[in-house]
Amino acid sequence: MKTIKVAIVGVSGYTGLELVKLILAHPVFEIAYLATSSGDTTISQLHPSLEQVYEHGVDTTDIEKISKSCELVFLALPHKTSMSVAKELIANGLKVIDLSADYRLELETYEAAYCKHTDKENLQNAAYGLIEYNREDIAKAKVVAGPGCYPTATLLGLLPFIPYLREGTPIFVDAKSGVSGAGKKLTETNSFVTINENIFAYNPLKHRHAPEIAEKIKKVHGKEFQVNFVPHLIPATRGELVSVYAVLKEGIDPLEVLNRAYQDEEFIRVRNKPVDIKSVAGTHFCDIYAQTNGNSLFISSAIDNLLRGASSQALVAANIAMGLEESLGAPQIAYVP
Repeated sequence: MKTIKVAIVGVSGYTGLELVKLILAHPVFEIAYLATSSGDTTISQLHPSLEQVYEHGVDTTDIEKISKSCELVFLALPHKTSMSVAKELIANGLKVIDLSADYRLELETYEAAYCKHTDKENLQNAAYGLIEYNREDIAKAKVVAGPGCYPTATLLGLLPFIPYLREGTPIFVDAKSGVSGAGKKLTETNSFVTINENIFAYNPLKHRHAPEIAEKIKKVHGKEFQVNFVPHLIPATRGELVSVYAVLKEGIDPLEVLNRAYQDEEFIRVRNKPVDIKSVAGTHFCDIYAQTNGNSLFISSAIDNLLRGASSQALVAANIAMGLEESLGAPQIAYVP
């Protein structure tokens, strides 16, 4: 099979490292270009875990060089920065998989939650990279937007139940993520002294993932729900646990609903008890459980925030975008950190 040359722009962070490791194990993708904002280093200097394992120079983002040497580009950049790079790469005919928020949302939603958008043309044609619901769009798109990690875990658990929910009632999402979700930059919030033996909510009911979840519910099912989203930081390196609470309009067997929705999905595991993060750490799996009490619905879903919530989801989207078998390189074996 023909090798596909790949670039990763923004390789210094946690998701960049995960992408490197995934692509090194991929049978078709081959790293041809690595970039950060400053360049002038090597991948093992950025990530010492790769010393004596893999070595490659890291340069600044040179659109011309990337366009000449690659067919596919992963952007692991902050929002606003990402769209400025993606626009030029797309114009040069490259497929782009963007891990930022820049192509996830409709224009009005994006500008209300983030900033003014500078690539409206490509925004209109971007595919939302939630694999199980958007395969056809991903296969055709020039740019694929990786969903946020919290929306990934929430939507995969919630979307099968939307037809059974009582309209006009709110949805409550209680989400907990490992500290790697806060990024590599050290702040008071993610310092060891703050997070060790601690747990706390941040941006409750105001987090910008709430409009992302609500928008995608409407796009898939044509229904509007108020999403009350409360994220928490937990003293774990990686992993994400989401609990969703909603009101049903009729009695259902929740596990039957999940099994019917995901019976053909290799990386969705429907569990018969509430899920945990250790069982998905290091994998592309999303584990989901649900139960009811009268007309009350509880959904429990778990993912690895750096993989299914970012890098492995981007890798699988890239497989689809490049016409490859979907699960190539997707990690399946869980490990205990």
